Amino acid sequence: MTTAPPRPGGRPTREEAAKLTTQILDDARAIFASKGVANASMEEIAARQAISKHTLYRRYPNKQALLEAVVERDLVRFRATLAQAAKQHKEPLLALRAVAFQYFEFGTDRDYSAFYLSVTAEAVLSPSLRERLADWSRIALEPVMDAIIAAQASGAVVTGDASEICAVLIDLLEGANNRIRRGLRDTSDAAELLRVFESRWTIFQTALTPKSD
Repeated sequence: MTTAPPRPGGRPTREEAAKLTTQILDDARAIFASKGVANASMEEIAARQAISKHTLYRRYPNKQALLEAVVERDLVRFRATLAQAAKQHKEPLLALRAVAFQYFEFGTDRDYSAFYLSVTAEAVLSPSLRERLADWSRIALEPVMDAIIAAQASGAVVTGDASEICAVLIDLLEGANNRIRRGLRDTSDAAELLRVFESRWTIFQTALTPKSD
């Protein structure tokens, strides 16, 4: 475990406070991913940055609040990236494909995935965490839902419950993510990632494109 050198006294500047927040959230995320939320301790997270437990608790009153902050930061980044992907194309189906590919790329990142796989595993035995995970998932998938609804409105995707269509797409992508993450290589080949994605996208498009009479 690496520990930051002791911090000098005095009130931190706004920039120093923002940097410390980033470092705390980075450390908390890494510890949650490696140990699980239940086994992670506020003491260890504080020690990573050589700050007192009092300083950490003043920012985050408990471990749940710290977890919420970690996820909230991820959600902001995730949603912004997916929303930006949707803006790459005016044609709704192409926009949906771009959003789906960006989701897929996120999921193949081992560091990104380790945290959420850890939280998901723990949520199986924790009703309260399972409820929060469902909320986070709903918020994260809103850009995908928006893209599906736009594609439906254009006639490129069949009508019906957009949430069910979203679930089908995510199931296809998550299955592909699992296959990539279980691979022996530490880094994935870009051409192979695209091939795996395209095979799933083709299945989705074939199944959910309106059939002409």
